[in-house]
Amino acid sequence: MRREDDRLIIEPVKRKGLLATLASLSALDEEFPDTDRDFLPLDDIEL
Repeated sequence: MRREDDRLIIEPVKRKGLLATLASLSALDEEFPDTDRDFLPLDDIEL
């Protein structure tokens, strides 16, 4: 947003690209399970 004389001009904010957004994220401190078996149910599924 900016002012020029007696006009107020509102312009869209330039969005960052995906790579720039991902580069700005901090690393996760969580540990993830080694296999799917650690968090998926072991029940059989009928289709």
